[in-house]
Amino acid sequence: MLLSVLSWLCSSLLVSVRGGKLPEAEVTIEVLHRPFLCHRKSKYGDILLVHHDGYFENGTMFHSSRNHGDRQPMWFTLGIRQAIKGWDKGLQGMCAGEKRKLVIPPAMAYGKEGKGKIPPESTLTFIVEVVEIRNGPRSHESFQEMDLNDDWKLSKQEVKEYLKKEYERHGYPPNDTLHENMMEDIFAKEDENKDGFISSREFTYKHDEL
Repeated sequence: MLLSVLSWLCSSLLVSVRGGKLPEAEVTIEVLHRPFLCHRKSKYGDILLVHHDGYFENGTMFHSSRNHGDRQPMWFTLGIRQAIKGWDKGLQGMCAGEKRKLVIPPAMAYGKEGKGKIPPESTLTFIVEVVEIRNGPRSHESFQEMDLNDDWKLSKQEVKEYLKKEYERHGYPPNDTLHENMMEDIFAKEDENKDGFISSREFTYKHDEL
């Protein structure tokens, strides 16, 4: 660990001497609508219900949650790369009912590889409306509710049960595949010692730094 830190410091110094490090690409955020009343703002770990339209640089729409598929808004957890990195950055601090325009560079979207109909090195524009914000499986307030057997650690089954309950609470049918993927993402990030559980320390220590 120490060697890797020293190596990073040396490489940073070399870049500085040679003329400075290029700034990392950022997400351009434009607020299109913000409600007058805002009872809470989105933060890493929250589950957001969103409608979204996606466009290529030439203005061609490649996806719309209102017009494609089941035409329903989608749930996703903010901050765990369940969506693209640009969403994790661009949807922080939003209110329910707020709408934003995000212009996302390739490095914060699908990069050099692309994905499906998204070509490599694509800059994407999204119009995103947050419909609802709920405490997610990473929220500190949710730990005790999730810890069904009060053993101060979360099993994969407990996390999945929480996700299922939240979906049903809002009238959505269970989606075992989605719940399984969300749970695996959470454990990949949170289960530091890879023992198959998320301890209260692992859970709360990571909450604000995600």
